Amino acid sequence: MRIAVTTPTGNVGRHVVATLVRAGIRPRVLLRDPGRLAAGVRAEVDAVPVDQYDADAVVAATRAIDALFWVNPASGHGDPLDEYARATDGVVRAVTENGIGRVVFQSSVGAEKRHGAGEIDGLAATEIALDGTGADVTHLRCGYFFSNLELGALRAGALQVILPLDQPMAWVAPRDIAEVAATRLLSPDWSGRWVQAVHGPADLTWREVGDILTAALGRPIGVERITDDAMRARLRQVGMAESLVEAVLGMSTGLREDFVPELPRTVRTTTPTTLAAWAYDHLRHRIADDVP
Repeated sequence: MRIAVTTPTGNVGRHVVATLVRAGIRPRVLLRDPGRLAAGVRAEVDAVPVDQYDADAVVAATRAIDALFWVNPASGHGDPLDEYARATDGVVRAVTENGIGRVVFQSSVGAEKRHGAGEIDGLAATEIALDGTGADVTHLRCGYFFSNLELGALRAGALQVILPLDQPMAWVAPRDIAEVAATRLLSPDWSGRWVQAVHGPADLTWREVGDILTAALGRPIGVERITDDAMRARLRQVGMAESLVEAVLGMSTGLREDFVPELPRTVRTTTPTTLAAWAYDHLRHRIADDVP
């Protein structure tokens, strides 16, 4: 089986690559700079330099591919909805022109709303576009990534959010998403359109997250709810463009009231890695030992 992987150095993509290599697959990896791959990984993959916003380049890079793991790229500077739309044009052309039989797409909880969830709306649009290709597609509706926690805020001991502190939501480890993605790519026993939620081990409130991080990191981590306008000001202060500010806010405001994920928590949607274990493994060594 010939499998291509986008964002192979990302939080999820690097684990997808490693899992495929362990399964005996030599994946084709698509990234701007192959030099970013670790030396050991470079020996096990076929690396193709490609800009995912360049549709012609994406088509050329995915010729003779049977299956594709696709992650919409975002620069973190411009309007993510525009960037996702540009990337979507490329993946749709690639799937259609190259006859790629199956795609696993990294989407998000909230994409089922289709509109009104900020940046997630761009993922919803990609879902719809991929559904129109006729390929076998699995959309991974992922919960909130553990890796989205800001190191600076953790070092300061204070997380600021705009969601109610007692509103539970799905939290998930990137590696668990990768394992689901890789197994979907490798499994021959599905076809058509699928939605696969990846909800992590438990729904957590921000208050619970603060308690878990406090215990795992050995330092107090407080969580404060601030107003939408205060968050806007904070995001502008770090240099975000106005379109990006609203796209980021929308991911919370759009799911803040009367939202229920399309797929419930079941054995199929639950993954094992806890926030406590992940924080102990990934954050303790990155957070200064001195407790303020």
